Amino acid sequence: MSKMFRAVIMGAAGSGKGTISERVANSFGLQHLSCGDFLRQNIAAKTEAGLLAKTYIEKRLLVPDHVMTRMLLPHLEEMTHQGWILDGFPRTLAQAKALNSSCELDLVISLNIPLETLKERLRHRWIHPASGRVYNMYFNPPRVQGVDDISGEPLIQHEGDKPEALVAKLRHYKDVAKPVIDLYKSKGILHTFSDTDTDRIWPYISSLLSTKIQMDHVDLQRASTH
Repeated sequence: MSKMFRAVIMGAAGSGKGTISERVANSFGLQHLSCGDFLRQNIAAKTEAGLLAKTYIEKRLLVPDHVMTRMLLPHLEEMTHQGWILDGFPRTLAQAKALNSSCELDLVISLNIPLETLKERLRHRWIHPASGRVYNMYFNPPRVQGVDDISGEPLIQHEGDKPEALVAKLRHYKDVAKPVIDLYKSKGILHTFSDTDTDRIWPYISSLLSTKIQMDHVDLQRASTH
């Protein structure tokens, strides 16, 4: 449906980036590109960047910008004929600048979810480490408590999702994301959505994307006739 429509979704952990991205992919024919999935795939495939990333993850450190960009940008550059929504990247200003030099974005969605909502969501979040599948004990529980639906393997709760670590983690996200948000705001492509419920945000994002993709399609047709 879309030409090469390219969007980024930003938000703190627990903001609903993955849920919104899946809905965008299903509704608009865009590829959902998850930064977490890229990391897991590269680590599993033992690529040079994947092995390097693994050394940082095992030390509970953030994967540096140059490793993330080396992992992601070549893949994005290959997707010349497919629209996508990128979830979890860029996280920093350096990553955003590297992405800008590689491709042109049509839209950036920023999910500005209240702190109390994020804390409540993450308190009930459990993860299947091997696949990255995320469950929430309230609105997306596994079929069997504590066990992944597909593999039957045990779920874990990240240390960073526990209450004592949450506030520091969310404050760090806000500090790091601010210059990225300011950059996209200056380009006129940033759209911010705020609510405590993903289902209430979704209709507005869906409407925005319908309009944007339609406008891009019209512009493309005009260009091809001149």
